[in-house]
Amino acid sequence: MKHINFLFIFFISWSSFGQSTANYTVTFESIWEWTASNATDGQSTIDLPSNAHWSPLVVTTHQTANTFLMMGAAASPGIESIAETGATSIFVTEVNNNPDADKVIVGNGLDSAKGTISINSLEVSENFPLVTLVSMIAPTPDWFIAVNGVTLRSGNNSINNGWKDTFTLDLFPYDAGTEDGDGYSLNNADSNPIGVITSRSNITPFNNKKIGTVTFTYNSSTLSTETINKIDMVKIFPNPTRGSITISHLQNIELKAIEVYNILGCLVKQIDVKQGVSKLNVNLTNLNKGIYLLNLKTIDGANRSQKLVIN
Repeated sequence: MKHINFLFIFFISWSSFGQSTANYTVTFESIWEWTASNATDGQSTIDLPSNAHWSPLVVTTHQTANTFLMMGAAASPGIESIAETGATSIFVTEVNNNPDADKVIVGNGLDSAKGTISINSLEVSENFPLVTLVSMIAPTPDWFIAVNGVTLRSGNNSINNGWKDTFTLDLFPYDAGTEDGDGYSLNNADSNPIGVITSRSNITPFNNKKIGTVTFTYNSSTLSTETINKIDMVKIFPNPTRGSITISHLQNIELKAIEVYNILGCLVKQIDVKQGVSKLNVNLTNLNKGIYLLNLKTIDGANRSQKLVIN
């Protein structure tokens, strides 16, 4: 009886997993500084204005690259608004009206040239794994920093359910191409004709050094039921069996492993996996009569456990 209880505990502890979501902390660190103050890391070749600051940091998650901005393309009204004035409402409307996007978060601004802005809980889904981030370098004509459609997926489902671990990107100044001017000021004429988004690196007043960094800190991830539904469609029969079973409905599943455990939780058989087949015929006649646990694992991280009785 003790062993049977252990079997049911072991059986229940195995679970199925599917597509995932993740939680990240996003931290922007500004190192905007005059070269006269910091010859090594400073990137501004002229003194900063007394009211140097950063607009609210806005972050959106979406499906497709270059959805909200692209180098060499005209700025959208939302990007123009952020780059020129720091206002985020037009950009938020663009995100909310775009079916390619999932969510948008407007964080704090920064009332100094140097410092950090953090968004403490960015939820990202596997269907919308790309992140775009924007903040105005203020006061300037139309200069800003941005992360354009960086993916938070790693491609390795065995670690963090396929999400990237903590990483940092360097940030450089961009020009939205919507206002003229080469100094730190807000009152500038509209560009005529309107230009495109370009790099501001090595163009007055910046040299080629980074103006800040953004760090995506991995906090946690969870899994949903899409792949659960697929793996739950798999049929295992007959059960009970005299030693031969068929595992069917595999055409939409990429199996990684099929394992058989005894009542004590010990691995007693590992079955060769074949990709691209709809069913597998498995011979278990070498196993003693009794109760076993058949475990299926998929490449994308799903598990299914099935009690199996051999008579």
